[in-house]
Amino acid sequence: MRYQQLLQRLEANEREFHRLGRSVLRVQEDERRRLARDLHDGIGQNLTALKHRLAQIGDALPAELKALRASLDDAVTLCSDTLDDTRQLSRLLRPPILDDLGLEPALRWLARSLGEAAGIAIAVEIEPMPSLDGELQTLLFRITQEALNNVVKHAGAHSVLVHLVERGGRLQLQIVDDGCGFDPERAQAVGGIGLGGIRERLQLFNGQLELRSAAGHGTRLRALVPLDSR
Repeated sequence: MRYQQLLQRLEANEREFHRLGRSVLRVQEDERRRLARDLHDGIGQNLTALKHRLAQIGDALPAELKALRASLDDAVTLCSDTLDDTRQLSRLLRPPILDDLGLEPALRWLARSLGEAAGIAIAVEIEPMPSLDGELQTLLFRITQEALNNVVKHAGAHSVLVHLVERGGRLQLQIVDDGCGFDPERAQAVGGIGLGGIRERLQLFNGQLELRSAAGHGTRLRALVPLDSR
């Protein structure tokens, strides 16, 4: 009897831990959304106005002031580059496409953006999905984002496949690359290259992380998440 009571208490504590952890993730995503909006609507719009103002001043300068005109052109270019960086940071913090169009367009945008920037061919295959709530969509997007960032930074890969499918009431997200590979046991033991964060996110949804990799043979990361993860 006492054993059953202890077991029930442990299960209740675990459910409470998961509930609180997911609440923290929701707060983090809300804060990311707010920061992304401030970057885009505040700093981004101010930079746009500054860029146009500098260009107007440059156009109004007398033709003989070539050195000053060149300096203003450099300032306009710097302003334009900073504006691009600000918009990209805003999108990565919380891509509007995830909230507006859903998971599949967001994953295809993420793969295209990172692939073009890194010179890596990233393909996305998504089989027909059941309707997913916002938390599950955010979970799968963040895992893919972290995994692809790892590939870009560490793998030296030429190609990557992102594959998402539902089987037997579970979502299976796989990210497979042809990079240099690594020792999964050692990486998991030290919680390196963001794997600890991925695993902790999955545990809050009763999910699992599987890794298969070896030096010179690429990496396969597989995240398994039950559709009913409450």
